[in-house]
Amino acid sequence: MNTHIRSLAEAGAGKALLIVLPVLGGLGAWALWLVLHEDHPQVASAWLGGLIAAAATAAGTLPVVFSQRLSDRVQDSMFGFGAGVMLAASAFSLVTPGIQAARDLGAGPWGAGMTVGAAILLGAAALLWLEHSVPHEHFIKGREGHDGRLLKRTWLFVFAVMLHNLPEGLAIGVGFGGTDPMRASALATGIAIQDVPEGLVIAVALLAAGYSRTFSVLLGMTSGLIEPVGALAGAAVMTWSAVLLPWGLGFAAGAMLFVISHEIIPESHRKGHEDYATGGLMLGFVLMMLLDTALA
Repeated sequence: MNTHIRSLAEAGAGKALLIVLPVLGGLGAWALWLVLHEDHPQVASAWLGGLIAAAATAAGTLPVVFSQRLSDRVQDSMFGFGAGVMLAASAFSLVTPGIQAARDLGAGPWGAGMTVGAAILLGAAALLWLEHSVPHEHFIKGREGHDGRLLKRTWLFVFAVMLHNLPEGLAIGVGFGGTDPMRASALATGIAIQDVPEGLVIAVALLAAGYSRTFSVLLGMTSGLIEPVGALAGAAVMTWSAVLLPWGLGFAAGAMLFVISHEIIPESHRKGHEDYATGGLMLGFVLMMLLDTALA
């Protein structure tokens, strides 16, 4: 009986945290936006875009409160969809504006292309360096039982998700810091849309790895918080110097392309659902293309 009562109390405390923590975080984020909006509107817009993306990730985790299972086919379709959105965002929202920005700064066709190309390679190299330097564990690459080392393994998961989400935040920040507001809004909207299924997949994977439902949802929500931080950093750098704009856009594109090729596509094909993953990728690419061309 005492064990049952304790379990109910822990469940109640977990549900309270699901309400209290997002409210407190939202109030703090809103206060920072008010401070930035007065003197640095572009940075404030980037911060808001990153917060929306983080909120989309958090919203995606909520179904796990009521249901604990997604089929592998659905998960792989979601992975593909996210890859498609990020792929189109890299091309239409980052690379193309980056080349145009280099041309506006006086570079010729070859010079502009080489500038952005070098920045793409730098962005990918930076993610590769982080991949090898930061200890982390890709929890989505297989079902793993609980090994009793909760804190250590949890932080490995957190680092893995941060490596995945950082390029998205940087892309949002660079977009608002340098490109026109409509194009930046289209980029942030596309990333937020793909963050909803991403948040769901993260929470489901944590639940399957042996963590409690409440903990899985809370950590899934937390996983998106790197995006507003990355957005803030990206926008701040871009507003500091216009010369950095093509480099920043290319760098963000390279980081996103690295994540697509190194993590998302291999994971979406690992369980034999390539057709569904590819279909999701195509849909995500077309959606992001339409957002970029219609809203920009």
